[in-house]
Amino acid sequence: QVQLVESGGGSVQAGGSLKLSCVSSGLTDDRYCMGWFRQAPGKEREPVAAICFAGSTRYADFMQGRFKIIREYPMNTLRLEMKSLEEEDTATYYCAAADRDIPTWTKMSAYKYWGQGTQVTVSS
Repeated sequence: QVQLVESGGGSVQAGGSLKLSCVSSGLTDDRYCMGWFRQAPGKEREPVAAICFAGSTRYADFMQGRFKIIREYPMNTLRLEMKSLEEEDTATYYCAAADRDIPTWTKMSAYKYWGQGTQVTVSS
C-alpha cells in the first residue's frame, strides 16, 4: 500500500522561504513521476512541479524560478524548496505519485497516489 505524507508547511511572510517534504512508503518504482499540486481556497487544484524519469523536472510557469523540486532516492522522498514566496502562493500543497508513464505531468488524473496536503500561508 502506497502512502504519501507531506510536511513542512506553515506561515511565512512574503519574501520568505519554506521547504516542503513528502515521505513515501510503498513506492517500488522510481521511474514514474512524482509531483506537487496546490489548491487555494475557492480555486481548483493546480500543478506546481513534477520530477519524472531520470530526474527530469517540470515547473508551472508561475514558478519563475522560485521553486525547486527534488527527489531523493532510493526512498522516493519528494521535496519542494520555495523561496520569494508571495501571498498568491497561499494554498494547501499536495504530493502525488504516478504508477505508470503519464502523457502529461500537469493532469491530476494521471497520478494514482495522493497525500493529505500541507498548508502554506503567506502573509504581507
